[in-house]
Amino acid sequence: MTSEDQPAAPAPTSLANRYGGQKRALTGKAKRNVLLAALAVGIALMAWISTSSATASVSFKDIGYSTPDATQTEVDFQVTKDPAADAKCAVKAMDAKFAVVGWKVVDIGPNAADAGGDGGRTTVHRAVLHTESQAVSGVVDNCWIPDAAK
Repeated sequence: MTSEDQPAAPAPTSLANRYGGQKRALTGKAKRNVLLAALAVGIALMAWISTSSATASVSFKDIGYSTPDATQTEVDFQVTKDPAADAKCAVKAMDAKFAVVGWKVVDIGPNAADAGGDGGRTTVHRAVLHTESQAVSGVVDNCWIPDAAK
């Protein structure tokens, strides 16, 4: 083969032209700004964690239920909350197909100081619900602190 028969070699290209030049390192000012931004995010996260755990909370536990007749269900439950706080609990009665046949929101007032063995945080309650048909179950759906829901 002669030099005329060989294909022409591609034009030389440098890696910098093809892939770009070397990346510059962050300047001292840019490093400082990134550090300050990360510090601000960390402080904000810690503030959010500390204030969210300090908000009032309430928990509940179903104890039992009874159905004296087809139009009434009694639900027994306990509520644990700050003794000085008010709470509300949604209580429901359900039939065999898990349809809600009775519903009531119960107001839970401040606890007596000597209630329960946990400094008055846990109290026991009974809610009487009027039902549309025979209930086979009665439970607490949810409890909340009214002022915290705003």
